[in-house]
Amino acid sequence: MASTIRQTLGSTGIDVPSVVFGTSALGNLYENVEQERKKHTVSECLRHVEAPVVFDSAGKYGAGMALEKLGAILAELGVAPSDVVISNKLGWRRTPLTGPEPTFERGVWFGLEHDAVADISYDGILRCFDEGCELLGNSYIPQLVSVHDPDEYLAAAVDASDRRRRMDDVIGAYDALFELKSKGVVRGVGIGSKDWTVIEGLWSEVKFDWVMLACSFTVFTHTPELLAFIGDLHRAGVGIINSAVFNAGFLTGGAYFDYRIPDPSADRQLFSWRNTFHGLCAEHGVTPYDACIEFGLSAPGVVALSLNTSKPERVKDNVDAVARTAPHEFWVALKQSGLIANDYPHLPKHD
Repeated sequence: MASTIRQTLGSTGIDVPSVVFGTSALGNLYENVEQERKKHTVSECLRHVEAPVVFDSAGKYGAGMALEKLGAILAELGVAPSDVVISNKLGWRRTPLTGPEPTFERGVWFGLEHDAVADISYDGILRCFDEGCELLGNSYIPQLVSVHDPDEYLAAAVDASDRRRRMDDVIGAYDALFELKSKGVVRGVGIGSKDWTVIEGLWSEVKFDWVMLACSFTVFTHTPELLAFIGDLHRAGVGIINSAVFNAGFLTGGAYFDYRIPDPSADRQLFSWRNTFHGLCAEHGVTPYDACIEFGLSAPGVVALSLNTSKPERVKDNVDAVARTAPHEFWVALKQSGLIANDYPHLPKHD
């Protein structure tokens, strides 16, 4: 069994390994994954990290399919609830599928049997929590909960008044989640968002136990403003999980960039960045995959990465990758080439 460092996630009291396993593939993100491959992938996660193993899921993933499959597979494998920690990002509930594909995030989910709709409010988030527990089989109660993608919910506002109402909905949802924590139902309340500035805006009103960044802090994108906010969270004792460190797979050669397929003409600079990045990786004997992982863990306060795969044979390598380090000269070359900020203060593993 591979070994990973465990750190306490903020004020949750939960020690998490440096790799948290994302479950979007269980919900058929980007492809229709067959059941046996899903089961094998979960089995490999349990095999290569000491218990408790942390799985990150959401009602939005496959319109609840990821939660449903995760709970069913854990039960089939005979996994004790105490041997897993499940994070459920809440805010989306199942609805009937009335067209050929779901109405949310079109073009990236396949083979779904349900649609999903946002349900963010005090009562709505409790409905989402109850549905999540039911989909998981009521044996695996999530210990980490959060409001999922409040940035998208707020961005859908039609005017200032509607945005204020939606913000009140989000705050109400957090009131409900912290009540669950106060009752001992869950152990930690956090937030997951692709737009880190929304997390920053909510931080003045909601004191999260933990934060999940997505597509925000990567070797490709790491603004000074975000780094300053990560520092603020770290000093406040908030645990940080970094997600989507490959910008949805593009940085390692995938077709998608942040959940869209970039255009080779309109996004020439994006492809140029990747070509240069891959060239420097080859020159220094570093895989793009390892470089993304090492950079994604480099900022103080980031305690874990959420890594997702639909390929069971990749799981062990995901776990092993957090211990691999690139030569110092590689990071210097990335700075000199302008791929990472010249004043980036946290050269991975070489501070």
